[in-house]
Amino acid sequence: MHRLPWVGLPTDSTVLGHHRFAVVGEKYVRALVEAAGATPVVLPSLQPPLPAAEWLRGLDGLLLTGAVSNIEPQHYEGGRSWPGNPHDPARDASAFALLHEALALDLPVLAICRGFQELNVALGGTLHPQVHAVPGLSDHREDPQVPVEVQYGSAHAVALAADGWMAQWQGGDRAQVNSVHGQGIDRLAHGLQVEAVADDGLVEAARSPRHRFVLGVQWHPEWRVMDSPFYHAIFRAFGQACRQHQQNRLDSR
Repeated sequence: MHRLPWVGLPTDSTVLGHHRFAVVGEKYVRALVEAAGATPVVLPSLQPPLPAAEWLRGLDGLLLTGAVSNIEPQHYEGGRSWPGNPHDPARDASAFALLHEALALDLPVLAICRGFQELNVALGGTLHPQVHAVPGLSDHREDPQVPVEVQYGSAHAVALAADGWMAQWQGGDRAQVNSVHGQGIDRLAHGLQVEAVADDGLVEAARSPRHRFVLGVQWHPEWRVMDSPFYHAIFRAFGQACRQHQQNRLDSR
């Protein structure tokens, strides 16, 4: 009997008290277990990053999570940062190293929020450092004063590409999603294909048609994933891709 597929999650480098910790949100871990049927494997983010190739050869998928920090603007021609903009250089270095190696291995990748932005930047795309400051775009940030259930509640609709995966999973051309981000996609990277767009024109999801499963979403489908058929479908499809990768790897031995 085969083991459950192993899925790596890069961590955030966070100072708690007097020491630095490698942390990952429990909601991502639970979504992998409950909705994708996978075993989470925590990958500590260090600078310089640990050898990505050695880590990923034994894994069946990669989940790039959201985070409190933002990608440093130097990685995408975003100009200078600003006071109070949280950064995590170790996360940047580790995530980009893992992404490049995962793409080369054709490893299934699900990239969420900051992870979607990492995917876009890794492939040569750019970001809006502050979406709310761009004329014509809405404010996609959550209200920090309301309960977390409201922050992660349904915020706006996205239009789903007619020929995309998500329209098939949703069984329609629109879906309601949450919205908890300050940065967003500016120029979509060459090689990524749009899966979902917000009504203000911001790209909210994209995939790579050159790979078996590489999908980025700007919202948070891990939030109460079992309560949303649409969110559950995203993780279920990712889990299926990881199981197929695992089987292919075993068959090639």
